[in-house]
Amino acid sequence: MKLNELIAGFSETSLTIEVSGLSLNSADIKRGDVFVALSGEKNHGLKYAQQVVDKGAQAIFYEPCGQGDVLAETITNIPLVRIEQLESKLSEIAARFHHHPSKKLAIIGITGTNGKTSCSQFLAQMLTGSVSIGTLGWGQWGKLKKTQNTTPTALILQSMLAQCVVDNNRDISLEVSSHAIVLGRINSVAFEGAIFTNLSQDHLDFHGTMEAYFQAKLCFLKDSELKFAVINLDDKYSQRIIESISDKVAVWTFSCQGKKIPTGNTVVADAIELTPTGLRFNVVYQHQKATVCCPFYGRFNVENILAVITALVAKGVSFAEVTQRASLLMAISGRMERFGGDDCPQVFVDYAHTPDALLNALSALKQHQHSKVSVVFGCGGNRDAGKRAQMGRIACENADQVIITDDNPRYEMGKTIIENILTGCASNKVCVINNRQQAIETVIRQAEKEECILIAGKGHENYQEINGIKHSFSDQAVVKQVLQEWVAKKC
Repeated sequence: MKLNELIAGFSETSLTIEVSGLSLNSADIKRGDVFVALSGEKNHGLKYAQQVVDKGAQAIFYEPCGQGDVLAETITNIPLVRIEQLESKLSEIAARFHHHPSKKLAIIGITGTNGKTSCSQFLAQMLTGSVSIGTLGWGQWGKLKKTQNTTPTALILQSMLAQCVVDNNRDISLEVSSHAIVLGRINSVAFEGAIFTNLSQDHLDFHGTMEAYFQAKLCFLKDSELKFAVINLDDKYSQRIIESISDKVAVWTFSCQGKKIPTGNTVVADAIELTPTGLRFNVVYQHQKATVCCPFYGRFNVENILAVITALVAKGVSFAEVTQRASLLMAISGRMERFGGDDCPQVFVDYAHTPDALLNALSALKQHQHSKVSVVFGCGGNRDAGKRAQMGRIACENADQVIITDDNPRYEMGKTIIENILTGCASNKVCVINNRQQAIETVIRQAEKEECILIAGKGHENYQEINGIKHSFSDQAVVKQVLQEWVAKKC
């Protein structure tokens, strides 16, 4: 596409050169590409102008804010195109470059504090040949490639969608984070449907207040171009969301508490059983009923499965087919992932890193296992500090033993984060072990075989971020190794 066509309406330019690619990363620039220079937290992208010139970039789009205009005056060896609020316009620019791929796809966007990844992975399993994009990566089920963000940047996301078109993968499940909504990453993505899972405290370091956090989610859910929106009726924000949805959009809901909406478009779960081997419950839609059995733990997973069932029924898949597929769902990495059992303790690795998610995970284990439950957890650095004491209180109130440790301290001191957590702990059941590997090893080695242990906060992540450096680390790998030692020792 010609450069002037690519940015028509955003900036005036007479440049008609052919653009062969777009990139936010100076290291990825190829000859013929356009470099997109945004104003970042630490540096403006224009500081890398010479690097992209050397790599063959033929133009730079830049944001004037920050040091943009000042730096632009010093650059004369490459054409510069000044674009106000460039970040929010990138989705449309990238969509134009890739010929609006989302219009050729059927995309279901999933938003909410907890459950986005589970729902996206359930959809990927239940829709043959579909692609999921989110926290665990992107691609077909079992063939995921890494991503850096829950919702990729606008340029990367549109490139992924374009590849889905090429590969004939029509059905897409996309995790939609509040950051992505505010930063405009999905502005020019055409969605078939939306799912709202729930809303509880998280990301207040970014949004400031719960109301601002809610409004970010609502901005996506009230998109009048949606064909359908699936809402969790059991969440306290559900009614406000339903009232905000356009009359052009079909509203579908789900509930584990018997709630319904007048239109009848509600899928309900009842007779819920939480057993040592997973979940069993009935799914009811109008006059149809089916029983679903899954190897998952926690009532919250009933909600996640219901959300997906409802979305697929709204999409036009038969109720009988959907519920049959639901019983074939398989476990997801780092989402109440179970290890051990039989002759050694059961250990669950979960991504729970918010107060609500930690409470749900601990409550689930109590309900499923009826045995002593220990928890190992921490809180990430340079993130919402207000949730730390809450998570300390929840751990002490819902676990028999609490081990507080590090969890991606980033640029904060781990000691400071742990002190924040301890302000919510009014109990003598708490132990502090800063080193995460040592904490996991200690709790498993000291456990009896009947006990149950939750390792919370990192789930699928395979690193610990300390002072800006990501060190290789996996909760799952440590758990597997210690359980092997545990069994060998007992034998």
